[in-house]
Amino acid sequence: MRQPQIDLDRLLDDIRELVEIESPSSDLDAVARSAEVVARLGAAHLGVPPERLVVDGATHLRWRFGPGPHVLVLGHHDTVWPHGTLERIPYAVSDGVLRGPGCFDMLAGLVMAFHAVAALPAPDGVCVLVTGDEELGSPSSRALIEAEAREASAVLVLEASADGGALKTARKGTSMYEIEVVGRAAHAGLEPEKGVNATLELAHQVPAVAALFDQAAGTTVTPTSATAGTTLNTVPGAARFTVDVRAWSGVEQERVDAGIRALTPVLEGAKLVVHGGINRPPLEEALSKALFERAAKVAARLGLPVPEQAAVGGASDGNFAAGVGTPTLDGLGAVGGGAHAEDEHVLVDRLVDRTALLYGLLAELLVDPPADPAGGRP
Repeated sequence: MRQPQIDLDRLLDDIRELVEIESPSSDLDAVARSAEVVARLGAAHLGVPPERLVVDGATHLRWRFGPGPHVLVLGHHDTVWPHGTLERIPYAVSDGVLRGPGCFDMLAGLVMAFHAVAALPAPDGVCVLVTGDEELGSPSSRALIEAEAREASAVLVLEASADGGALKTARKGTSMYEIEVVGRAAHAGLEPEKGVNATLELAHQVPAVAALFDQAAGTTVTPTSATAGTTLNTVPGAARFTVDVRAWSGVEQERVDAGIRALTPVLEGAKLVVHGGINRPPLEEALSKALFERAAKVAARLGLPVPEQAAVGGASDGNFAAGVGTPTLDGLGAVGGGAHAEDEHVLVDRLVDRTALLYGLLAELLVDPPADPAGGRP
């Protein structure tokens, strides 16, 4: 197997085009505009336009080549950055570092995917799926991702790498909650005793929720945003707070979920309403180990940097793919850092070798698909 010819200048031009189309996940019109640019770039490389799949207003794109089962190449084109970010953090390349909102997470990965698939002698057996709501938890694309993953022999996720270019062989599962506290409003000066203070109830519930963490298991339970009350002189009649949960196993997710749903009010007359729940299952190493080993061997054969592996707390759409039992390898995208942060960046000198690694892994998997992992698929 020889390294493909990857044009770095064209990679950079394509990344710039995507970075300069702002695509905050919550703005469906912006996501639709971004999808048109992604569709045009993808079609230029892959030779055909994608299917446009609009679900609940979010625009997703899919290219399928040949009959299944496919190797699914998975990415997203939405970003966390609000409109106007480009004015503060414009696209730029300086001293070998590329910057711009969304470049690392994960617009560079999308461009790498197009270049790698286009370099294959024939893309038959590849499916490229680009979703538009990953940063929101993939509410409209989850079913699409899971359906494609069930039909795939392997899933390669173009999310950005871990530190130093490590591939992501394990990801924590995520759960997201909003806990609503229902109290009763009253005048704080005239008759506070007639109220049920939702702020006080919230103060009881936050530490109860936080106590569900398990350090030994690596399970984090983090109360995040909170609101309560209306005016200074009113006993608060309502409050709410959100909770972020991360766990390495589905068993731990279920334990925390049961604990949150078992919460009971402390103040007489108060009520609790739990919204949300388990969002993404974990990506467990058993579903990525064989693919990682093959990626390392491909890198060695092509004379590329051999990647290490990493387990990370953040979740991606790779969690959904692994959740249906399909072998999944994540973090195949750009090398850099600063995801969701002001210093988001991509190392330019790693774009070509990472694209070549994806090409090599795709070429091998199309000829020799992986066996089902132990235990089969649910």
